[in-house]
Amino acid sequence: MNTETINDETPAAVADDVVTAPEPIAAATTQRLDAASIEHFASRFHAIAAEVRKDILSPEGEEDFVGELLTALFAKGHVLLESRPGLGKTTLVRSLGTALGLQFGRVQFTPDLMPADITGTTILRTDERGGLYPEFQSGPIFANILLADEINRASPKTQAALLEAMAERQMTVAGTTYKPGQDYTKGTDVAAPDTGTDASGMFHVLATQNPIEQEGTYPLPEAQLDRFFYKLVIPSPDDDLLAGIVTHTTGIQRERSDAAQHVQGLSFEELQYLQSLPLLVETPESALNFAVALCQTLNPVSGRPSGLSTANEYVMYGPSPRGAQALILAAKVRALVAGLPNINTDLIARVAGPALRHRVILNHRAAIDGMDSDRLIADAVSHLGH
Repeated sequence: MNTETINDETPAAVADDVVTAPEPIAAATTQRLDAASIEHFASRFHAIAAEVRKDILSPEGEEDFVGELLTALFAKGHVLLESRPGLGKTTLVRSLGTALGLQFGRVQFTPDLMPADITGTTILRTDERGGLYPEFQSGPIFANILLADEINRASPKTQAALLEAMAERQMTVAGTTYKPGQDYTKGTDVAAPDTGTDASGMFHVLATQNPIEQEGTYPLPEAQLDRFFYKLVIPSPDDDLLAGIVTHTTGIQRERSDAAQHVQGLSFEELQYLQSLPLLVETPESALNFAVALCQTLNPVSGRPSGLSTANEYVMYGPSPRGAQALILAAKVRALVAGLPNINTDLIARVAGPALRHRVILNHRAAIDGMDSDRLIADAVSHLGH
């Protein structure tokens, strides 16, 4: 098990360079979005992305996985990352923690990893009089951003240790309930905000799985996959991007200013405020109907066949209601980034791949015929007129 913590101090900021929220952050009670709030959100989104890209070279356009990762984070979701080895998944997550000023934890999943290695455990200590007292030793899950590296290599029992924390943002150890993202003082179950690391509710699991070397692994069940807001597939680099990666990583040691740093002035309270803004984005009836129709097209059931013949032929299980929720929330984040106060069908079509690819479970015939979920989702979007 390998854990790390990142909690860098904010660099001295030049007042003119620090972007401030247009409204009091702690309250975040705005009932309607205004132009200043939208502009502030987009500015912060791009500033965070720029810091992360100092360490990670991300393709542009639809394969911009840095932008998609931030989309899931501002929608308060968890992310499943899939790629071949060596494409920077760990660096990506570590840089994200640095840019946000949050604690970063890493667990290397192995077949012998136990749930207590993730959640922590209560041990007995001896006081100065020789008496025994319980002390809670927190595990890496108490970080704000947890990298679950190669999650499919751990046993189902250990994988399940993440489920309560992911869904409920809490966990139970020895009968006591704890919240990830908080700092617990020794021997107590009360958060210690005076330490400066109390980030209640700010907890994101970024799990990776390797598409090769599947022998001896434990594939995540469909019910667990559905708990991830997004599934991002990091593509293999083309010639230009590969050359950039090699140049970026094999040259003279870069100065600290050239590496990802905490975005100036970005506090935990402001992050909470930013995460509250997507909920205020309007959802027109046309966009809602499109999201529902897309999920239903990809989810043929007995008595209600899909209007898309390939969905009837290849889909075993379609998206759950979480799929439609992910489409709307992701589109709301992208609307703010684009400077829009409401979502539209184009934005929903754009986020359909990462929001639904792990929620469309295909049958064996699809594998024989070379059909995959991304292609089927694209067919469904096209079928609906996009």
